Amino acid sequence: RQPLSTMLFPSIAALAAATSFFSLAASHNIQMKAHQRECFHEALHKDDKMTVTFQVGDREFGGSGNLEIDFWIETPSRSYQIHERGVSSGDHSFTATEDGKYTYCFNNEYWGANTKEVSFNVHGIVYVPESEAPQDPLEKEVRQMSELVSQVKDEQSYIVVRERTHRNTAESTNSRIKWWSIFQLCFLTGQGFFQVWWLKRFFEVKRVV
Repeated sequence: RQPLSTMLFPSIAALAAATSFFSLAASHNIQMKAHQRECFHEALHKDDKMTVTFQVGDREFGGSGNLEIDFWIETPSRSYQIHERGVSSGDHSFTATEDGKYTYCFNNEYWGANTKEVSFNVHGIVYVPESEAPQDPLEKEVRQMSELVSQVKDEQSYIVVRERTHRNTAESTNSRIKWWSIFQLCFLTGQGFFQVWWLKRFFEVKRVV
């Protein structure tokens, strides 16, 4: 079993926006070998909102093309908030119903022998009382710009993974076509030599008779 990696939300006091909610985002890429599981957790309070989006890619040229993994989110009480099997992408949002540690896992234990790359993003909306939110308009604009930059960065990460996956698929297809063409050429060449040999032997037998 893989160790849990912790990604805690920054403190509310340091990052609270000028509204009663503020957004946090984090983008990550992990390499998952065959039969490997990776789990992470977030400490949430009741009414906090969290979104996990992910895309599975393949760095290995000529891989099996199987990009499926299992994904689930567990609540602090150990029940499944979300549980999916055999998926290559996902976008899941939920509102915390209790305080505690919410764990989400990516599982490659039952899906192929190739290494997979998982690009995932975690977005959180943490509830902040109106009285605790700063009122500086400049800070509000900075928070909004930061969120937009995070969204652009996340989208770029997805584009990179998708492009790599499509390129590997195209290169794998081209490789298969090349080797199939070489096999056909060798087969036809061998067939031609066999026919020449057979005809030559046939006429030699005729002359003897």
